[in-house]
Amino acid sequence: MPVKLVPLPAGLTILPGFTRRLLIGCCLMAAGSSALAAFPDKPIRVVIGFPAGGPLDQHARLLSDRLQAVLGQPVLIDYKSGAGGTVGAQDVMKAAPDGYTLMLANTGVMVINPALYTRLPYSTLKDFTPIARTAMQPLALLVNPKLPVTTLKEFINYARARPGQLNYGSAGNGGISHLVPEMFKNATQLFMVHIPYRGSAPAFTDLMGGQVQFMAESIPQAANYHKQGKVRALAVTSRERNPALPDIPTVIESGIKGFEVVGFYGFLAPAGLPKDVTAKLSDAFKQVMSSPDIRNRMVAQGADPAFMGSEDFAQFLAAEMPRWSDAVKASGARLD
Repeated sequence: MPVKLVPLPAGLTILPGFTRRLLIGCCLMAAGSSALAAFPDKPIRVVIGFPAGGPLDQHARLLSDRLQAVLGQPVLIDYKSGAGGTVGAQDVMKAAPDGYTLMLANTGVMVINPALYTRLPYSTLKDFTPIARTAMQPLALLVNPKLPVTTLKEFINYARARPGQLNYGSAGNGGISHLVPEMFKNATQLFMVHIPYRGSAPAFTDLMGGQVQFMAESIPQAANYHKQGKVRALAVTSRERNPALPDIPTVIESGIKGFEVVGFYGFLAPAGLPKDVTAKLSDAFKQVMSSPDIRNRMVAQGADPAFMGSEDFAQFLAAEMPRWSDAVKASGARLD
């Protein structure tokens, strides 16, 4: 049956109900496709919950230029430091879930803080949309270079003969640089005294000065100080040797079976991010991480390229949380 058009004085027409609804639906579908194609149409903000100059900042800067080229919009880094990364996480949690606010977070922010803080203002698994894991970050076990040891086995024997006489520094209570030495102590039955600092810089200063004798720190900073002769690296905590410290054995190689502790870096958005935007962002990071240049530069910084898409990253976070919760409980660390 043909559709009848009803003429109006101004030359307009009214379509019958079914046809009108069909036309409106087509328009909405077209608008939706246009909106997806347009994302992003303004700058993207990446929040880091720590001061500029640290390992997360280096990682963000490494990826941001290539990410900007892939997405066609500026990528701006915003530092919201405080409370072990919780200030930055809160900022992202409260942002609109539109893809224009992301967070670059690490093991501490995502899986250690939930076990460490008695009143954490966010839930890792409920308040964020995982976008992509981009790197795994091993640590190096370091000593003051004046200590009369050159291998991890020698250090274990040295420390075992001096229970309670050696100190180890960390960037603060409950962080990965605190928990990894605690795991090491438990694995080797050593007794060392923990000296927490406000950040890794003052801890490194005292390690170089001899006020503390031992420390675990991320590879980029550890490798830099080791190559300058200011500290001595004895082992790395990954299963394989790290290209930034190729001559330094792993903890497993040094005789401690099964000792593998590696942190991670990853990007997240507020909860409720539309699936199409999540997929577009995740694919953008996949493209960035497929670049040999990016991967080589990441390795030079001491990180292991380890891309993981949104769904796999979500499963990874869920699996990591109980492991680090056990480590926090064993350390006795707790923060309000």
